[in-house]
Amino acid sequence: MSSNPVAETVASLMPRAKAELTELVAFKSVADFDQFPRSESEAAANWAADALRAEGFQDVAVLDTPDGTQSVYGFLPGPAGAKTVLLYAHYDVQPPLDEAAWTSPPFELTERDGRWYGRGSADCKGGFLMHLLALRALKADGGVPVSVKVIVEGSEEQGTGGLERYAEEHPELLAADTIVIGDAGNFRVGLPTVTATLRGMTMMRVRVDTLEGNLHSGQFGGAAPDALGALIRVLDSLRAEDGSTTVDGLTGDARWEGLQYEEEQFRQDAKVLDGVGLIGSGTVADRIWARPAVTVLGIDCPPVVGATPSVQAGARALISLRVPPGVDAAEATKLLQAHLEAHTPWGARVSTEQIGVGQPFSADTTSPAYAAMAEAMAVAYPGQEMQYAGQGGSIPLCNTLAALYPRAEILLIGLSEPEAQIHAVDESVSPQELERLSVAEALFLRNYATS
Repeated sequence: MSSNPVAETVASLMPRAKAELTELVAFKSVADFDQFPRSESEAAANWAADALRAEGFQDVAVLDTPDGTQSVYGFLPGPAGAKTVLLYAHYDVQPPLDEAAWTSPPFELTERDGRWYGRGSADCKGGFLMHLLALRALKADGGVPVSVKVIVEGSEEQGTGGLERYAEEHPELLAADTIVIGDAGNFRVGLPTVTATLRGMTMMRVRVDTLEGNLHSGQFGGAAPDALGALIRVLDSLRAEDGSTTVDGLTGDARWEGLQYEEEQFRQDAKVLDGVGLIGSGTVADRIWARPAVTVLGIDCPPVVGATPSVQAGARALISLRVPPGVDAAEATKLLQAHLEAHTPWGARVSTEQIGVGQPFSADTTSPAYAAMAEAMAVAYPGQEMQYAGQGGSIPLCNTLAALYPRAEILLIGLSEPEAQIHAVDESVSPQELERLSVAEALFLRNYATS
């Protein structure tokens, strides 16, 4: 990284950032209060609020959002007449999955092989630290040249829409000239990237019922309709022979024209087992950024251990459908529901329940904010030109903000590059990426102030 005061300040702040991220990762802030205590999320929210107060933010508030979670807001006024930039991150995290499978405890930040491991280290507690580092570096080098709003969400991973609804009810709160969403990631470590598109998402529970109660499989099996078997048939109908997603009425042949994702690199990033093929058709970028993708997230059925020889009377599954830009998520939800009902065999009773939805997002990359970010990233990543990529994941708030503030420019950056393994066992963050992206964000704010 080329020597400049901002970069030098960020480098000097990295030990403090590690200590703070250690504190923040320690909160088990999973916004599923059936699994994790609400007090853990509330403590994380209070930690974020205290951090903003310590940086001189005004109007700091822990907001009770309609989904029963909390988001944290603060405002740092800039010079008179300055532009306003909203910085976003979220403090809630995914469950750790199988804690025993982690190399080190998921809620203890642990340094290993040059990376910091822990749930939320990259997604997205590290993103909040990135914002703090950028602001601290500017304050140490002449001051922050824009007004800054920070919003730290408490239920992004659950997709329950609390902050979206709160923002719609209080449209003045998050109004800004430009919004920086710190919840994306570079295409790979060391390659500065802004995310230009996001797939939307709908989540649905499907339940199949066939009998009044379970039956002995020897006495009734072969004629009695098996609800678990019916459910398996339904789920199988969602994929073609090559694994492509097939939802009746939903097109799946769009092409991605930007940065490409080489298949071997994808296999390595996804840790695909030797001899196992990828699913779908077209380029990898087509499949993960431009086309719909269905995933069965879970099935309720008897576990193998303790199972009895029974014909199952009922079974259910949780399904996620990612939808690309250009596809309305609400319409995709209707198509998915109709598909599930149409493909349920044997006259079995089927019911569906939508539990979450978010629209896809596409940014205007020709705006002045993108030029300011490209210039900043060229300094933070010497010799590298900023790239534009898609992201298969969803950030529902993006579309809410785009609808509320149609003139605002929205940029997506962050720490969730492939090696971070977000949502998986052994999630980690690269401290080098945290340092470089903090420098980039600081320089962006300075560039944007005069653009």
